[in-house]
Amino acid sequence: MDILSEIVSNKRKEVAASKELYPVKLLENSMYYQSKPVSLKKYLHRDDKSGIIAEIKRKSPSKGQINTHVSVERTSIGYMQAGASGLSVLTDKEYFGGSSDDLKVARAFNFCPILRKDFMIDEYQVIEAKSIGADVILLIAASLEKSEIEKLGGLAQSLGMEVLLEVHNQEELERSITDKVDLIGVNNRNLKTFETDVKTSFDLAELIPSEFTKVSESGISDPNTIKQLKQYGYEGFLIGETFMKNGRPEKAAKEFIKQLI
Repeated sequence: MDILSEIVSNKRKEVAASKELYPVKLLENSMYYQSKPVSLKKYLHRDDKSGIIAEIKRKSPSKGQINTHVSVERTSIGYMQAGASGLSVLTDKEYFGGSSDDLKVARAFNFCPILRKDFMIDEYQVIEAKSIGADVILLIAASLEKSEIEKLGGLAQSLGMEVLLEVHNQEELERSITDKVDLIGVNNRNLKTFETDVKTSFDLAELIPSEFTKVSESGISDPNTIKQLKQYGYEGFLIGETFMKNGRPEKAAKEFIKQLI
């Protein structure tokens, strides 16, 4: 079993347990459930922002511990003050050390688009994302059929949220495109080897229809790479590890974004 299959298998058990503890009716009573989500697409197009979606990630299967005791409050505020266009918050606990509470903290201190970064396989998780204050959900093509992408994406859009579809190669892109997603992210990380190569984003750029906002994910550690990606039509750049491996991720983000000007 590869790591993605293992994660999804574990996620199914996790979701089943959450349904028992926190029924949908309870989630719908959240203070965030009736609030209007913030558009990531609009923030990525803003001239006063960098296009960077800055991530809060405590650990990962490929790197192990990265920044276990990060302050979500300080880091999220610092990211936005540095000029980030949005936040990405890992909410998977088992493999990434995150939690719904991390996203709630980020939401409490920031008025900006927040992506819930998790392995979405069930409509329950979409409702849960709305209830904790997320504006955008991630759907991973490698773990979903097109019908599932349409079902989960359609529900998210009906709740006012946007949908970021993540692909790793041309096959995933071509079989997964649907109007039930708003942004298409190219993950430069090979899920089998965990190696990253930004060439993946360059190769897939012209295959992404123009109506979708293009996002490049993973393996971006040099501001010059972003300048090159912009020439290929990318407007969003999801960066986690490059910032998170620093003791003060928000300071690393500030220095990085300064070099984009």
